[in-house]
Amino acid sequence: MIRILQQDNRITKIIFAVIIGFAVITMVITLVPGIFDNATTSDSSVYATVKQPGYFGRVFGESTPIKTVEVNQLASRQLQQQHFPDALLPYFLPRAGQILVQRAILKHEADRMNLQVSDEDLRRELQTGPFAQYLFPNGQYIGDDAYINFVQSAFQTTRGDFESQVKSDMELNRLQALITGGVSVSDNAVREAYKVDGTKVKFDYAVISADDVRKTINPSDSELQAYFKTNAAKYANAVPETRKIEYVSFDASNLPGGKPQISDADVLAYYNAHKDQYQVKEQAKVRHILIAVPAGSDAKVDAAAKTKAEDILKQIKSGGNFADLASKNSDDPGSKTQGGELGWLDPGKTVPEFDKAAFSLPVGQTSDLIKTQFGYHILQVEDKKTAHLRPLEEVKAEIVPVLEQQRVGAAEQTFASALAADAKKNGLGKAAASKGLHTVTTDFVAKDGVIAGLADGSPLLTQAFSVVKGADPAAVATGDGFAVFQVTDVKPAHAPEFADYKSHILEDYREQQVPQLLSAQLNKLDERAKVLNDLKKAAAEMNVPLKTSDLVGKDGQVPDLGAMSGAGSVAFSLPKGTISGPINAGRVGVVLSVTDKQEPTADDIAKSFNATKDKLLNEQREEIFRVYIGELTQKYEKGGAVRFSKQQQAQPGLPAGN
Repeated sequence: MIRILQQDNRITKIIFAVIIGFAVITMVITLVPGIFDNATTSDSSVYATVKQPGYFGRVFGESTPIKTVEVNQLASRQLQQQHFPDALLPYFLPRAGQILVQRAILKHEADRMNLQVSDEDLRRELQTGPFAQYLFPNGQYIGDDAYINFVQSAFQTTRGDFESQVKSDMELNRLQALITGGVSVSDNAVREAYKVDGTKVKFDYAVISADDVRKTINPSDSELQAYFKTNAAKYANAVPETRKIEYVSFDASNLPGGKPQISDADVLAYYNAHKDQYQVKEQAKVRHILIAVPAGSDAKVDAAAKTKAEDILKQIKSGGNFADLASKNSDDPGSKTQGGELGWLDPGKTVPEFDKAAFSLPVGQTSDLIKTQFGYHILQVEDKKTAHLRPLEEVKAEIVPVLEQQRVGAAEQTFASALAADAKKNGLGKAAASKGLHTVTTDFVAKDGVIAGLADGSPLLTQAFSVVKGADPAAVATGDGFAVFQVTDVKPAHAPEFADYKSHILEDYREQQVPQLLSAQLNKLDERAKVLNDLKKAAAEMNVPLKTSDLVGKDGQVPDLGAMSGAGSVAFSLPKGTISGPINAGRVGVVLSVTDKQEPTADDIAKSFNATKDKLLNEQREEIFRVYIGELTQKYEKGGAVRFSKQQQAQPGLPAGN
């Protein structure tokens, strides 16, 4: 419930709707081919500029800059949404730039068609559109301060930028509506579309798995040796490079002079320099009961909720147990099972009415009814913390380990650097001995290997594989200290001996043979099933498992076959009793026989008619608008209306297939 109070779910939906509105155009833009290859500009802060096409537009027309920072921000958001590593950001920049440039082109075209949104249009949208319930609740404006707070908390932007974005979205929506306004679909097309989407099937299906086929592949040694010889290039570097490393390691216990000591003066100095870390904010620990009033409810529903809340409040004030009443009555699923407990709250993190009560009531007191956009609350303050600075005595135990880690780390780094310098001059063995340490020499180890004597040997291995044999000794952290190392020998990557690598060669051989054998067995099963006109008998002859699906639609899933919107979708086009052809579903092959087929009734079609029609209309509108954007883009490109900064010309594109 804290998250609900901190951010209105309906606000989340509106934000999501706004994002979806932008994403519809963005999706269409992204699918239009062509990264603009046009003239350039030298301003690195501007990714590109867009004007009206043609000589007059380029010379006299208004210019729209797309800032480099905006492109970077959009690319970063796309990267995060798709869960790709940050290293791929350069590949996302051209796509993000294309989206913003094409959005600017659409804006120019909308302006040319006089589709601009006036301040009055904006006011009417805010007063009657999806934001009305927050900016004009019950038809009353919430005031400038509350408006500013709303856009800052919900959209992390200023009022001016918020209104500019709403205007821009309204204008582009007008353009899309104008271009796609004539789209229509016939009633018959709607009925046929739903008949396809609403059909359900049940079928028997024989499954040949790649894993089972794999087990039947048992080549002789001579066949494996021939395969090994034929694929010599593949195995040329199959045995990775290995290196022999000499190193000396140490931790804080080996430092000259021992582990650094932390004085009271050190602690005080750190405390004074970091007091902001030890400031405690004002907090209130509360619990509540919510009697919800759904958005858009009429006065009768609101009155019923209020009456119920008043009755619960009377029970509390008459000695009723707050936690029990919360568990039985609260409409907040996140806190009711904890007796209404919300825990510690910071000021300003909940809706204003709730926040005001939480921080104005004395400890132990129960509020009167509190009305918010969620409904009616009863709040009880359990405890409070006043804002204060934690005293030094309280935080000393936290500071000392921090200082120790800093001092020890610095001392270890200094010692490691000195040891490496000594090793460079006198040799690693003598340098180690002079400090009472001993060197260790590893066996030949691969880059992804393990050095048993170190807490974390991966940094040493990474660095060791980046230098040449005999390079100067270098220092590296090891997790619980440092090591100074030197590469003493290298075995380059090389081809393995057949006998040593036979098991790997066998696996590769099998994997190569599987697709062909799977396809052959699948075709054999299909042919036999059709000769017998009986899939069950054919599967039994070939010792192939036969399974039966549930009655499924196109949005269903079937074990082994997977999503019915994929390879298995052929089942919806087959008459009852028909045997399919071979179906390749990746790691399995399937032949199926439809045993039942249920098409939607006329009533089913009628019930879903409007939703199906809307879906078809939206699909056609998106396709038409996509074509329109493609043609418009070409017009602006050919008209020299898009200018990129020189820095963008060298940006990499996305790898093939992305």
